Amino acid sequence: MSRPAIDPLFRSAACSHGPRVIGVILFGSLNDGTAGLRAIKRCGGIALVQDPADAAVPSMPLSALHHVEVDECVPIGAMGDAIPRYVAAPAGLKVEIPLDICVEAAIAAQEMPTEESKIGKLSSFSCPECGGSLWEVADGNLLRYRCHIGHAYTADAMLAAESERTEQLLASLLRTHRDRAELVRRMADQERLRQNTHLAETLIARSREYEESAEVIQTLLRGQAPASGDGAADSES
Repeated sequence: MSRPAIDPLFRSAACSHGPRVIGVILFGSLNDGTAGLRAIKRCGGIALVQDPADAAVPSMPLSALHHVEVDECVPIGAMGDAIPRYVAAPAGLKVEIPLDICVEAAIAAQEMPTEESKIGKLSSFSCPECGGSLWEVADGNLLRYRCHIGHAYTADAMLAAESERTEQLLASLLRTHRDRAELVRRMADQERLRQNTHLAETLIARSREYEESAEVIQTLLRGQAPASGDGAADSES
């Protein structure tokens, strides 16, 4: 979800400079950089990855090691020696840049719309960022998605983005229910002052319903399933 992003950078460099590119993945969350590092290797470049055992957040190097045949995996302290060694070595043989890498680089540069690229198949999912249709792209054993205006995700990144979007929606819904409960309570107070006891009690009951709904939403935000018998419907997330 970052702009600029590491995968388009790696892919563009690989497309332009082939075997002269050295991609380096250090620590970080999720699997940013894995798709781009695969592109670098497919274009004849070098892939260096920090040793996950040495990483404060090992998800990115672990993903790279799982999906890419890297040239070297070293602790961060040794990376400063490894990079100059590969820079000083002759570049590998020039290879023909795979068409799909060129196409995705063009999509990122907004030179080609995703729906005209024919690099994947239309999925039933929607983009977490813009809501557009997503194309599913099989990249070796790495599953990725692209929307019609170029937003791109690995499956893990899309799941994280969807989780964040769901949390934002629930937070907004929680605030709305609590505001409703408070507003209806104030309305009930006004009706009591007017001696409209029955209407005041009806409003108080409605306020309690809003509060109960807010509690269910709060429970969902905490990642806990509602207790059985509390009136909440079963759900899957």
